[in-house]
Amino acid sequence: MERSTIVRVHEGLHARPATRFVKLAKGFESDVELVKDGKAVSAKSSVKLMLLAVKENQEVTVRANGADAIEAIEALIGYLENPRAGLDDEGSPPSEDAASRSVAAPPAESAPEAITGLRGVAASEGFAIGPAFAHFPPDIAGQGRTLQAEEITGEIDRFRAAVGTVQARMDRALTQDSLSAGDRGIVAALRDIAADDSLTGEAERLIKGGNDAVSAVITAASTIAADFSAVDDHYLNARADDVHAVGRQICLVLLGQDDVSLENIPEGAILIADDIGAWDLARAPLKRIGGVVCGHGGATSHIAIIARSHGIPAVLGLGDQINALRTARDVALDGNSGRVIIDPNAATRAEFAARVEAAAKERAGLTVFKTVTPTLADGRIIEVAANIGSLEEIDAAQEAGAMGVGLFRTELLFMRHMHLPSEDMQAETYTALAKAFAPYPVIVRTLDIGGDKPIAGIEFPDEENPFLGWRGIRMCLDRPDIFKRQLRALLRAAVQGNIKVMLPMVADIDEVRRTRVLVAECEAELDAEGVPHAAFDLGVMIETPAAVLIAPALAREVAFFSIGTNDLTQYIMAADRLNPTVAKLNDVTNPAVMAAIELTAKAGVAAGIMVGMCGEAAGRPDLISTFVKMGLTEFSMSPASIQRAKKTIMDIAAES
Repeated sequence: MERSTIVRVHEGLHARPATRFVKLAKGFESDVELVKDGKAVSAKSSVKLMLLAVKENQEVTVRANGADAIEAIEALIGYLENPRAGLDDEGSPPSEDAASRSVAAPPAESAPEAITGLRGVAASEGFAIGPAFAHFPPDIAGQGRTLQAEEITGEIDRFRAAVGTVQARMDRALTQDSLSAGDRGIVAALRDIAADDSLTGEAERLIKGGNDAVSAVITAASTIAADFSAVDDHYLNARADDVHAVGRQICLVLLGQDDVSLENIPEGAILIADDIGAWDLARAPLKRIGGVVCGHGGATSHIAIIARSHGIPAVLGLGDQINALRTARDVALDGNSGRVIIDPNAATRAEFAARVEAAAKERAGLTVFKTVTPTLADGRIIEVAANIGSLEEIDAAQEAGAMGVGLFRTELLFMRHMHLPSEDMQAETYTALAKAFAPYPVIVRTLDIGGDKPIAGIEFPDEENPFLGWRGIRMCLDRPDIFKRQLRALLRAAVQGNIKVMLPMVADIDEVRRTRVLVAECEAELDAEGVPHAAFDLGVMIETPAAVLIAPALAREVAFFSIGTNDLTQYIMAADRLNPTVAKLNDVTNPAVMAAIELTAKAGVAAGIMVGMCGEAAGRPDLISTFVKMGLTEFSMSPASIQRAKKTIMDIAAES
């Protein structure tokens, strides 16, 4: 992902602005480069950046690759286009002399710090302001000694005992009633890592090579985490933090130490940390935490999932910027934009306090819609469901009043493990979903994975454009060994609730028919094995222009449509939705996109099947009325938007 601009920084990126540019770049997890005249250098190296000799009014390109690439490019381009970037008084209070010369200027405390502060990844929406609670446990270092041959067996035994202790602690946590269902799922995932041969096997190999156990664990965890971090996928990147968290727990047991506790965090405090293990946060007094600011992590990390499920605003991925918060007294954070302000002035305090109060009032006003079943004047019920990607998000969806799940992304189930999930593991997950939302429907999207989101156990070809390549239903039909395992698990789970199955990236009717053949094969196999199973409705995700154009024929083959507006918009407009230079084209309200949605709806209504929507547009109050008029009867969105959407539909009914 890249974007070009003309440098407006006064005198270019000399020492001071280059240093500040690098500091800004380091605040993002993505790899960032600056390109001039065909030469690319790391934007996180002051020396290399200065050697590039970027002058004012020269054209450069900012290139980013990673989970927060869009945010990085926008922030860095904004810096390069700011003529005052890098000046001595940038972001600093005026000197005494300057103040005396500007007697007409308002005092520093009179205006909100609208453009100052730190920037990170907006991971959990909401505003918070409160006292800073710094949580910086000391780093763990290996002993760095070489074992004698006679010591190796005992060291391996000591390591295995430590792993057993960590697993036992997690097992005890999983039995506690105080742990929410969502947090329980995260702890279970961490336990899975602790028991995985990839980690324990590598550590034992290093111990056999003469490394002490602590050093071996640190090295093994770092190696596996690096593998996760190197993959160009934000879900897999987030698993690196989990591996480090588990490794730390094993090392603490080996050293006979306890980790720094979060038990004493004050009411309403903002938790500040370089890195917080999901194991630690899940056991913390979450009701007392006002917000979370972290150097590591992204929007798909377990920290973000925990924060969102408990309604805690969070800004993650600050990188080295987090060190500026070590001595902060108070912190204000905006989980919607990723802004963090250290020791805010009076005006900023007032601004954030007002936002916190307004958000609380809005939430309170919308809670009455939690249990409402939106019904139009003609008696039609409009289902408002949740988009989720893991069991950890069930609590947030239920708390919001979700009428089932309109999109369960199964990718995370495959990505979070270091091996392909078994049929039993998948069946357990889908069963838990079905039971949690019964009798409401749970629409499970079959594996939508491709070269842009690789997973262990599947080798993908190198593709110049993975979004147009071997992904979704295309990959699944070519790999029936993987696809049938998922279909069998879904058939088994359908016994426990209202499971529906949705195929992604459909562009040809034959893809639906070939899937039905595989489903029939799975049913016959389960019958022969005496395994209980039940039929499920089969639908398709409408996200390719081809699916729109053959919608009347598709509607005769399936039980429902679900319109995925994110990809549909990108494909219709031929504009990469991750490319900020064509961002304005990715607008669902574009007449071409709206026409495609209407064509799909007409085909579904004419065939008498349900037509729903599971893209971001489904939660937009300004568009719901239009979609309802088209004939849509199901909308699926992030839990945070559910009550607002229900209110919008009830307002439509009242106006009819």
